[in-house]
Amino acid sequence: MNIAIPVKTNKENPAVSPLFGKAKWFAFVDTNNNQITIHKNNCNGGAEVIKWFVQNGIDTIIFQEMGITPYNLIKQVGNINLFHSGYERILLQDLIEKFNNSQLTLVDENNIQETIAKHEKKHPHSHSYSHSHHH
Repeated sequence: MNIAIPVKTNKENPAVSPLFGKAKWFAFVDTNNNQITIHKNNCNGGAEVIKWFVQNGIDTIIFQEMGITPYNLIKQVGNINLFHSGYERILLQDLIEKFNNSQLTLVDENNIQETIAKHEKKHPHSHSYSHSHHH
């Protein structure tokens, strides 16, 4: 299994990032070889990130927040499982342990709207041609 998780830094055991498409780093977890590598996110938004994951054989994504565009792309790809990390601050190793103990929520059509609603509330997207976040 190859898992991708957005993280805040490229240090050992970083905190999980609440961002998805705009996360600066992603941890790639290869559960077969028990290896974790941190990769810089050079993509421009969530849709590009998903394409990058597909090219790298990612089959599982654990995330805190996600917009509807990357979610819809994941559904089109069809072979990527999504798990929600929860909304509390958590370190990568703790999150992997929770995942291994089946303590994370599988995200699907039944609960993605709630996750996206939380994302949209925090980052109101103006859906005009320019897509800029104001914080």
